Amino acid sequence: MTGGALAAPAMLAILQSCQEEAKASFEPTYFTPAEAAFVTAYVDTLLPRTETPGGLDVGVDRFIDKVMAAAGPRVDTPGDFGSGIRAMEEEASKLHGRAFAELDLAQRGELFAAAEERSARYNPQVWGTAVGEQPPIDFYRSFKSMVLWAYLSSETIATEVLNYDPVPGEYNGDIPLSSVNGRAWSL
Repeated sequence: MTGGALAAPAMLAILQSCQEEAKASFEPTYFTPAEAAFVTAYVDTLLPRTETPGGLDVGVDRFIDKVMAAAGPRVDTPGDFGSGIRAMEEEASKLHGRAFAELDLAQRGELFAAAEERSARYNPQVWGTAVGEQPPIDFYRSFKSMVLWAYLSSETIATEVLNYDPVPGEYNGDIPLSSVNGRAWSL
């Protein structure tokens, strides 16, 4: 009886963990809970923790939620982030029978590779203006850009991964990378 009393909570925890849904790493303001779980999984897939902090370590998912909430009220229209998330979720469900956030890293990578292949690229720019006619940029590419922007703009990455000088001296745009410890400068 004592063994059963001790084993019951452990068995219950194991069973519950098998049924637990994927959740966001934050309480969303703009996104629905399911969309926030997608954003968290997307960020973690694109920027996992390695020798450097990952996207979730620096709060990219939280930052994007705050930026979207500050941009104005949510409007669900074709081409918005909500419809882009739904389209990727439908593809994940069609291919693997589960939500994007519930997929393993290899399955998410497969979806990313397919999206990367069919997604239009940003044209090169000269002084902030695209060269040539810019094809429409889809959700995958625009959201990827936003995630990378949030990551590279974070204080942790700017000060611990990139070179950072809050009061820069003279500008010299032609120096070897080895002269600055092989690290690019943060802006």
